[in-house]
Amino acid sequence: MIRILIAEDQSMVLGALSALLDLEDDLEVIATAENGEIAFKKAQQLDIDIVLTDIEMPHMTGIELAQALQQAKHPAKVMILTTFTRSGYLRRAMDAGVKGYLLKDASSDSLAQAVRQINQGKVIVAPELITQAWGEVDPLTDKERKILRLAFEGKSTEQISKAIFLSTGTVRNYLSEASSKLGATNRIEAARIAKQNGWL
Repeated sequence: MIRILIAEDQSMVLGALSALLDLEDDLEVIATAENGEIAFKKAQQLDIDIVLTDIEMPHMTGIELAQALQQAKHPAKVMILTTFTRSGYLRRAMDAGVKGYLLKDASSDSLAQAVRQINQGKVIVAPELITQAWGEVDPLTDKERKILRLAFEGKSTEQISKAIFLSTGTVRNYLSEASSKLGATNRIEAARIAKQNGWL
């Protein structure tokens, strides 16, 4: 039996995925979580084989969840199921040790089959994503990405500095550096460009 944890912030999608996978004789959804933070805590407490996660979730994204599991040397294999075809997401996911990257319009049969193949040690990526993913390199550091994400949420320099324990001057430097790398004139434009490319 392949034991699965699903992380998805849309409750209807979460319920549908659980129901679909539980129909398979050899698959069992043993836990669900509405964000990456909860998923990470549950993963550490449970014996699971596969973490099936969305990317964009509150508190901790699917890619950050994969990074956290990788750093914790957790044995579960991470699979991303998303609507986003942004090349930057796929590159970052692969760097974080993700073993599967599928789009939500995939059939339920192909999803179940992908879970089995990934559990056997294979890497499965939606074919339409592969060629475009290696076109552009993500220019941002993790720190720049985190600060830009907070700026994108509308937080001021002071709020960002408190949130990540850096001085306001250092935050301004990171924002300026990120804007320069992305050819943007301000932090909002920089965050928008990063978001469009899947780098946020």
